[in-house]
Amino acid sequence: MLAVATVRPTARIVEAGTLARAATLAAETDDLLLMLLDLKMPGATGYSGVALLHAERPAVPILVVSSADPARALPEVRRFGAVGFLGKDADLAAIERAVAAALDGEAVAADEGGPHDAISDAAARVASLTPTQLKVLLGVLDGRYNKEIAHDLGISEATVRAHMTAVLRKLDVTNRTQAALAARALGLGTTD
Repeated sequence: MLAVATVRPTARIVEAGTLARAATLAAETDDLLLMLLDLKMPGATGYSGVALLHAERPAVPILVVSSADPARALPEVRRFGAVGFLGKDADLAAIERAVAAALDGEAVAADEGGPHDAISDAAARVASLTPTQLKVLLGVLDGRYNKEIAHDLGISEATVRAHMTAVLRKLDVTNRTQAALAARALGLGTTD
């Protein structure tokens, strides 16, 4: 928070203790300029936090600040829509530079993702899911039935089925199992 206050002294800082609260704030906060995200915040699994927040607000930069391995995490968070990654052990000056760069719409670190490949294509398809489609997919990853997902999201089972059909189409798969396998292969259902 100190780095943000230094870079943008007039910034209003909003904090969330869980991924669900962060997603709600992302959807409800009109003047959101930047999201700082820890991959291991409560409610997040793998890179699901990045994907969900990017789906909620695709135009708002996401800077991941985490203790995960930067060499492995940077290309993954980029695939799901983040502008960059910063280790929690970074000094204050580095965090300030990263925040300033993210606010200016710049990438925070060199892209280590390598050439465009099938994994990048699949991650881009996941990044194209709407917030509700992603929540339905995350429910599937948790092994939940449509009825349970509908209850969790406060929507009808028919709406869950419609979202699942869209997810299958966007991921270019034919069933829930393939969708779950694709999402897990991309790191959505794993913990690091």
